[in-house]
Amino acid sequence: MGVSRSSPEKGISVVTVDVPPVNALPVRGWFELADAVRESGRDPEVRCVVLGAEGRGFNAGVDIKEIQARGQEALIGVNHGCAEAFAAVYECAVPVVAAVQGFCLGGGIGLVGSADAIVASEDAVFGLPELDRGALGAATHLARLVPQHLMRALYYTGRTVSAAELHRHGSVWRVVPRAGLRAAALELAREIAAKDGRLLRMAKAAINGIDPVDVRRSYRFEQGFTFEANLSGLADRVRDTFGKEGA
Repeated sequence: MGVSRSSPEKGISVVTVDVPPVNALPVRGWFELADAVRESGRDPEVRCVVLGAEGRGFNAGVDIKEIQARGQEALIGVNHGCAEAFAAVYECAVPVVAAVQGFCLGGGIGLVGSADAIVASEDAVFGLPELDRGALGAATHLARLVPQHLMRALYYTGRTVSAAELHRHGSVWRVVPRAGLRAAALELAREIAAKDGRLLRMAKAAINGIDPVDVRRSYRFEQGFTFEANLSGLADRVRDTFGKEGA
């Protein structure tokens, strides 16, 4: 359990998250994920990284219980951890393919919104329930998946959007049965990894360089409002109702 790396094929590194029951990562988990992705990108033999997860869903965001138990210390830690994990995916020296099944929520949006390509299972759903959890953030990354007005509606309501709908918007490469998710992600990674390794790294740097939004800076700006909500006590009041009936 935790975060692991494997090399199923030449030129491909697979980073897998396995944190039962729902892959909601604690502070340490976000930093471990960042380290695993960066290590894969630094390997000169790697030409593509596949980011996936075990279990019912891809990622359920941060570990709310850890924040409730440890307070400001955990909040600061998880904010830095998320920023590092998202940046590690976005800044990885080689392309990153996200393989998404089940739920992709909160921090999961930060991860897939930072990736270069997304392959999803038919049951995958994507959303930012941040307002229901006393937090703000990752609108930066949701805006990379859907048009601006849809992003706003999803953000304000906390609703989810299906993999099929994201495919129609062009942000998901393929939608496949869950049983075929890993094979589909590896198929895309294999096609990418067949290119010249040095040229791929140049291409990744070039594409990031022409991105109209500074993703790291944009997300850090959002995080400032999360700190404001916490300092005011508003976030605690919202988090205390999280998971309760009628909340």
